[in-house]
Amino acid sequence: MIRIGIAAVIATATFGTAALAAPATPSANAMKVCGAQYQAAKKAGKLPAGETWNQFLAQCRGGAARPARVAAATPARAAPAARKPAGPPSAAQKAMYERERQCGKMWQADKAAHRIPANEKWPQYWSACNKRVKG
Repeated sequence: MIRIGIAAVIATATFGTAALAAPATPSANAMKVCGAQYQAAKKAGKLPAGETWNQFLAQCRGGAARPARVAAATPARAAPAARKPAGPPSAAQKAMYERERQCGKMWQADKAAHRIPANEKWPQYWSACNKRVKG
């Protein structure tokens, strides 16, 4: 009886260790690799006309020659520090920010006064308010 219990513990430990040593799921890894290859091919204009992501993924997962060819064309990704910083907001962006602040104040006031319909959320309110304020 004790031998069976010890054997069960050893088997559980062995299988548990094997499970921990296994890499992440192949499908998740394939999604990352194939996704990067797809974006690179799309950016470089190397995708055949009309090819969809699902078609590309099926070929990529199937191990066709295509992923290796696209992987070679994949450019190195720029470091975040090397990216061009965003400039100051334009006049149109500043006006939109001001309208958003105005509508936010109106939203809070209407919400406090219970004038917001039950099914209306901020995005719908903002859309309608932006149109009204923009005029």
